[in-house]
Amino acid sequence: RELGQRAGGLTEQAAAWTGLKTHTAVAIGNTDAHVAVPAAGVAEPRRMVIIMGTSNCNMVVSEGENVVPGICGYVEDGIIPGLFGYEAGQACVGDHFAWFTENCLPAAYEEAAKQRGISIHQLLEEKAAALSPGESGLLALDRWNGNRSVLVDADLTGMILGMTLATKPEEIYRALIEATAYGTRMIIENFAASGVAVHEIVATGGLPDRNKLLMQIYADVTGRPLKIAGTRQGGAKGSAMHAAVAAGKAAGGYANIVEATKAMTRLRDECYTPQPAANAVYDRLYAEYITLHDYFGRGGSDVMKRMKALKADVLAGK
Repeated sequence: RELGQRAGGLTEQAAAWTGLKTHTAVAIGNTDAHVAVPAAGVAEPRRMVIIMGTSNCNMVVSEGENVVPGICGYVEDGIIPGLFGYEAGQACVGDHFAWFTENCLPAAYEEAAKQRGISIHQLLEEKAAALSPGESGLLALDRWNGNRSVLVDADLTGMILGMTLATKPEEIYRALIEATAYGTRMIIENFAASGVAVHEIVATGGLPDRNKLLMQIYADVTGRPLKIAGTRQGGAKGSAMHAAVAAGKAAGGYANIVEATKAMTRLRDECYTPQPAANAVYDRLYAEYITLHDYFGRGGSDVMKRMKALKADVLAGK
């Protein structure tokens, strides 16, 4: 059955539990991430929705069936009826930044944020925004929690290249942000190479409201405009939209999810446009990222896995 179709109605007992009317339409089950796509105003191909939070979930639909290596899978009618739905993801994004702020900052930074009445993330964002792309001399791999796409390998780990005695916390913070953006670009290019084009990004989730620098870096690294969904609760709104489809026009709902998307969603006015000068520098950095990504992830060296195995052996012997 199609997403948004009516599975049935509430029984009298269920209506009493919820305070709703009996026979209220109930839509067939769906995935919380997938319903966030129409909730972000996307019901057509070539626009990728990224749920950005502790991790990233990258979703796009396409008219055709394409075999895309290194993704979680694809399902016909899986996100939008009549189209093939594809999903990829990054295992560590917001968790990446939280790890850094909780474990790697000097007391002076914490004190400076406290005196100004701002969060440590706001302080780091401000300091990192004053840096130009490439200025830090740092390059990171975003594998603090393994790699979900495109290598699909949980045993990989993170790294930072280029640190010196002059390296500052904000430079590391920015490098970690950039690393997650490179991972997103790799996912997008992997889709494109397999026939699933991505011309625009629509972001939703918790991070778009918390870090404008991150949004701009994603636009600059990927070379694609990045827009923000009007809702902060994509899963809840997407569920409501499918419920409106299940109810149908006769009950004040909609005939299909495309119609509901047009009527019930909007994008915010803010849009992050790629800056040509920054994008040119990030093209050079991304080429270096690919070198490290492949060397430590596609068999050039398995040192990351050997180090994890050694750690496990040592801990087992304690």
